[in-house]
Amino acid sequence: MIKATVTGRIWSTKKLREMPAGSILEVQVEGTSSTMLAFDPLSCGIGEKVIVATGSVAASWFPGKAPPVDALIVGLIDETLNPNA
Repeated sequence: MIKATVTGRIWSTKKLREMPAGSILEVQVEGTSSTMLAFDPLSCGIGEKVIVATGSVAASWFPGKAPPVDALIVGLIDETLNPNA
């Protein structure tokens, strides 16, 4: 899984019929300058820290035949605890 921050929302007027209801968000992977697009079933907002599952783990979350999604937001990070701090 990947920790990331939501940096934007993608608006699409046309998409595949197989895509479920939800948003596509742009996220920046923590500690890098890399960004990716992730499907968002949780209604996350810009600036929120999220947990992203990728690959077959993301695709298998959907019931039935998986849509073409390879990055899925699976949680919001409220706080990160560091026992060594």
